[in-house]
Amino acid sequence: MEKLRNSSSHVDLVVNEDNNTKLLRAQAHIWNHIFNFINSMSLKCAVELGIPDIINNHGKPMTISQLTLALPINKNKFQCLYRLMRLLTHSGFFALEKAKIEGEEEEECYVITEASKLLLKDNPMSVTPFLLLVLNPVLTKSFDVLNTWFQNDDSTPFVTTNRMAIWDYCSHEPKLAQSFNEAMASDARLVTSVLIKKCKGVFEEVDSLVDVGGGTGTVAKFIATTFPQIQCSVLDLPHVVAGLQGEKNLNFIDGDMFVEVPTAQVVLLKWILHDWSDENSIKILKKCKEAITRSEKKIGKVVVIDMIIENEKDEIDDESYETQLFMDMALLTLFSGQERNEKELSKLFKDAGFSHYKITPILGLRSLIEIYP
Repeated sequence: MEKLRNSSSHVDLVVNEDNNTKLLRAQAHIWNHIFNFINSMSLKCAVELGIPDIINNHGKPMTISQLTLALPINKNKFQCLYRLMRLLTHSGFFALEKAKIEGEEEEECYVITEASKLLLKDNPMSVTPFLLLVLNPVLTKSFDVLNTWFQNDDSTPFVTTNRMAIWDYCSHEPKLAQSFNEAMASDARLVTSVLIKKCKGVFEEVDSLVDVGGGTGTVAKFIATTFPQIQCSVLDLPHVVAGLQGEKNLNFIDGDMFVEVPTAQVVLLKWILHDWSDENSIKILKKCKEAITRSEKKIGKVVVIDMIIENEKDEIDDESYETQLFMDMALLTLFSGQERNEKELSKLFKDAGFSHYKITPILGLRSLIEIYP
């Protein structure tokens, strides 16, 4: 009987140890997400201090001492800088290499990575403007009122915080509007470079194109230069295109996509539909359909560039899927929009009067979708 009791106690101990392990793992998981914002803010700090450019311009691996001397920081914060770099190295933004410095013993030195190359100021594909926009306090404050927003009638948490929609805010705050345009332009350069290389056929035999909500025209300029036979137009709100000059086969039109989209063989919607509710997205698509069917010469198509959540045609990794979910929450918080799966997009297209579509998942997190009347 005593043996049985001892045996039972041993089993209880094992079970309790297993429960303790699960409990600690659960705690670690929660803590990791509690502190996850520190990754973003530390990266923002590194960019604002110019750390990626300083390491890159050094031309060879750089010690923490050299980095401290090169930065415009209080030199007493040597150890603090090391701790910042330790986190960003762990996160993959920098890497460590052993190198001899002036004939001395080998030291651990910092080098940039593929990720930090996209943070360099002179990189035409730099994502720094996008980083600075998303982490702007004007935007991040909105996430602090999610709980309040779920209990009120406001359209977005941004409205709860600022008492106006983000588009209205940008029209009154030139600094944020400029940051927004720079972020969209930086993303457009990266996406368009891939688009032109991998989907050139999308624009062949096209004579006219209008980029709806095309901002300062980064995508349209790229297309106009690559395909000189295409007459390209950029449609955006008056305060966005004010002062922008057209050239050769590119022009800017101030207008409202909810009122009218200029006639064209191809209407481009890059990162537009995800900003809007289903109802407003259908309104936009209907205006686009009118634009590509208005001409008697040739019925055209609408080209959409957006994320497709759970896109089975694209083998997406867990990190990319998480990024899509983060983006979806950002749209909920700031724009009244959402990222959609193929079924949801298909319904939008059908409700707007389109007959069929074709998906080409070639843009990493996003896909190119051609929609036909």
